[in-house]
Amino acid sequence: MKKLLSLFIVFAVVFSFSACGVGEDDEYDENSLTIMGKKSDLAKSYMTEIFERYKKTAGKNINIISIEDSEYEVEAERRFSEGNIPDIFMHFNNADLNRFDTEDNFCYLNDEKWVDDLTDSAKAYCTDSDGNLLGLPYWESSVSGCYYNKKIFSELGLKPATNQAEFDVLCDALKSIGYTPICWPADGCSWMVQFGLDPVFADDPSILEKINRNEIKYADIPQVNDMVRWIADAADKGWFGNKYLETGMEDISTVMSSGEAAMIFIWDTWFYTDLQKDGKYSVDDFALMPVFMNTAENGTYEGGNLNMMMVNKNSDKKQEALEFLEFCASSDNYNAAFDGISTVSCFKGQTTNIQSHMVTEASMSLAEYERVSTAATRVVGYSAEEVCSSLNKLFKKEISVSKCIELMDEYRIKEARAQGIENF
Repeated sequence: MKKLLSLFIVFAVVFSFSACGVGEDDEYDENSLTIMGKKSDLAKSYMTEIFERYKKTAGKNINIISIEDSEYEVEAERRFSEGNIPDIFMHFNNADLNRFDTEDNFCYLNDEKWVDDLTDSAKAYCTDSDGNLLGLPYWESSVSGCYYNKKIFSELGLKPATNQAEFDVLCDALKSIGYTPICWPADGCSWMVQFGLDPVFADDPSILEKINRNEIKYADIPQVNDMVRWIADAADKGWFGNKYLETGMEDISTVMSSGEAAMIFIWDTWFYTDLQKDGKYSVDDFALMPVFMNTAENGTYEGGNLNMMMVNKNSDKKQEALEFLEFCASSDNYNAAFDGISTVSCFKGQTTNIQSHMVTEASMSLAEYERVSTAATRVVGYSAEEVCSSLNKLFKKEISVSKCIELMDEYRIKEARAQGIENF
């Protein structure tokens, strides 16, 4: 009877994995590592390259648990609740990570051999509030800021801004000449606001602690009020143009490559992967300055958001999983995997990746004003989509600035409660 029960359990586990595409072309192998991630993430060329190199070098198989992107958080949470946790779990260090009880489920990697090879920004991104390294950052890293058309600026005799006042004057000047100062893709794009919020929480950790203990709300933070007011005023002044509410991800390339808009709050890799090649302006025509959204006088940049490989501390294959991370963190292996990939280095020994000229030219400014991604990653209950939804109601004059902030708080608190966060 016990033997039959054991066989049934093995069958059930195999079935539950294969239902989401384990191994893709391979049979599930109960003796091999399991790695869970989003379908699109696991298909990245540097991921498939490192998997194949490991198989060939170590002579071991890997069970790839590939889950549809849109279902990932909910499906992974369900599996964890059933005790069905992979050996290696891929996740960003964002608010959704709170679903998975990092302390009880994952190894802290502070003492691994490869830690000293991480760049400071990559290590900071993967570190929790107690200083513990949660995972190996194995991903493409970008720099988010205000990317501007330097060719247009040169033709008009304009210079990039170095403070908020200069940026506002710059927007006014561009608007008066007939340009859309800032491409703000309000139709579904939701990343812009987190850039403005980063300084609020990165520069004063006590504010982050208080909002995450539900002791204060957005409405209690002056910089948040300043930011939302600035965004509303920018829209009213025409700094986002006339079509920003209908501008989505698929429209940005045309807007920027045609020169319709002079600036955009985005990241460097976008220009290499998404900017159309046959437009009036190419990647060579753009440069980088800080984002100004009335929360940091001298502006801000957001460091890269990185997918981490996290190790299940309760797995019977824990040691093998740690060895896999060590394999990935070898300079020979990561340089082979990231050869020709446009990314800021995550490892000090990374040499084969392409460094954006926009980022390297702004290196001195970046060194002074870059913050680790904080709003989207550390604020409990933060949802970029809900922030976007709140702002769009404001843009349509359905609500006031104060009501917009109140709505942002409502969405955030609702999500925190859904995650069962203490004090909410």
